[in-house]
Amino acid sequence: MALKKSEQFALFDVDVPEQALINLEASVPLQPSLFDLVDDTSPEQHTESADKAAESTNINVAVDDSEADVSAPAQDERPSLSLPPAGESADGHAVIVTAAGSYTPSGQVLTGPVDSVEKLDKLIRWAALTPLGAPAQIWVVGIDACEMLGWVIDPGSEDDVDDMEVLRTRAAAELTGVLQAALNPMLTAGWELRGDPSHVVHLSRTTGKFTSMVDIVIEPYVWTYWNKDFGWGNRVGDMGILGSPTAGTYLPDDDLPAARELGRRLAWCAQYLGVLPGPTPARTGAAVVDKIKRERTRSGKGLVVTAAGPVPPLDGEHRGDLEPAVGWTRVPDPDELNDATVLVSIDQRAAYLASAGMLEFGSGKPRHLRSGDAREAAAAAKTPFGLWHVTLPAGSMLALPEKMPLPHPHMRDDQPVETWVTSVSLDAFCAPVADGGIGAELDDLDITEAWVYPEQGRALDKWAKILREARKVAVDTNDAPMKRFLGACYKGYIGRMVNPDMWTAKQMQHHHQPLWRASIIAHCRWRGRRVAMRIARETGRWPLRTVTDSWVYPLPDGVDISDESDALGKMTLEKHAELSEDLVAALTGARDTHEINLAIKAVFSDDEGNN
Repeated sequence: MALKKSEQFALFDVDVPEQALINLEASVPLQPSLFDLVDDTSPEQHTESADKAAESTNINVAVDDSEADVSAPAQDERPSLSLPPAGESADGHAVIVTAAGSYTPSGQVLTGPVDSVEKLDKLIRWAALTPLGAPAQIWVVGIDACEMLGWVIDPGSEDDVDDMEVLRTRAAAELTGVLQAALNPMLTAGWELRGDPSHVVHLSRTTGKFTSMVDIVIEPYVWTYWNKDFGWGNRVGDMGILGSPTAGTYLPDDDLPAARELGRRLAWCAQYLGVLPGPTPARTGAAVVDKIKRERTRSGKGLVVTAAGPVPPLDGEHRGDLEPAVGWTRVPDPDELNDATVLVSIDQRAAYLASAGMLEFGSGKPRHLRSGDAREAAAAAKTPFGLWHVTLPAGSMLALPEKMPLPHPHMRDDQPVETWVTSVSLDAFCAPVADGGIGAELDDLDITEAWVYPEQGRALDKWAKILREARKVAVDTNDAPMKRFLGACYKGYIGRMVNPDMWTAKQMQHHHQPLWRASIIAHCRWRGRRVAMRIARETGRWPLRTVTDSWVYPLPDGVDISDESDALGKMTLEKHAELSEDLVAALTGARDTHEINLAIKAVFSDDEGNN
């Protein structure tokens, strides 16, 4: 049912019966699309014909047209609105509010200005939004829209504080206080707050046996939220679906272009991920996992994990990560650089995402095995998912290449080390040296204990497939904001598996899977080492440095060590720099690995590890 303009604005002018508010469907109105509005035109003012409006739809903004894995666009390059406009996938699940009015994500105008909390309440109830992997969302875009609702804070200026964190903390506390006071009309009308209000206001409302939930996301105040996903170590980092100011992928400055771009991203997320974006990229990744979990529960097909998988109690636990990412550098021999002309860094394409889709993960209550039982389990035709207490031999006792890191970060060159490793590392140790292992027999590893899981399966295979296909769309269309967002989703989700504090709600605890994360890291490390061994066999070239899943090599002209395949996990050329006389002098004159790192960082920005 299409609503006439007068009927839509009557939503704010008259009392609408409760039943009508519940049942009314917000379908396509007969008003101009948000994509047809010029930046300085309000919905009421825009009366051009459809033909003329269509002419104003295409707005050309510069976009980085280089290869998709190259760094993000510069600060002054805004997300391109010449990308396909928003589809309707998020319509009915989200609404965007600016000072000019409210809109569907696809750009259709719903109402005029939402200039009071009472009108916001009426809009939410009228729109009857439904969840999509996350609660329904109202996005408030622009400070003017916040001022209309009375959501104004004044924490001070960045120039007045030595630490930005002081300003952020002050602003967050002030915002909570302002919202608690301003939301009283909605609370009186039957809404309940889920937690303290912040840049996201979590609301629920129960009518009979039905409870509806909606999240109000306040775009101008997202910066007040500290989270590792948002990168506050760099002061201003990646803010989820909104993008990164420093990378040039944040929303445009003006409200209507910002609303258009946000609508496009919401629709993109709904179409290609099947969910609305969560408050952080990690929560978006979790929402996709949960969507698959519900589908598998209904169909009875595939591994369904319903409980957390914390690290079991370990005797003699090694401090730090169970499976650390590798970080290693060596000083080159002088003759290694004689014929080299370039310094390159190769990197596994979306390494963590690739491994997540390949591996089988365990679930259920683990069994604790000792001595003979542990060794017997390890000797099975298929190594069960779990943790194994092993003794890693001293590197100097093995026939390993000198110009490579040891196969495991816990290994020592001068002495054996007792430690716990995942099943992935256990398999890697048994692989031949040429394939990245140490060629060990199980008896060589002296397995004394194990924790093994009763169920295992490819719990993240469909999740990885969805994100992989979405990433391909972003790469193929040069959609830098969404490619960057997807990277933050899978890296954020895998990274947060280790932290139970991220998943305290009962319905979220199954996302706490530190052994899954450890297995993914171990798998990426092993695959990278296997490639480095192959490169050495084929070219005689050895790496100078590796960080996580990237490897740095000095090479002569004409030698290409990247993979031809564009599949995830394959090596792609990440960085390239001329091996100048000054750089050669710095590398050959280095007294230790620290000076080698400084020399490499001088020619490469140190953001390696695009896992």
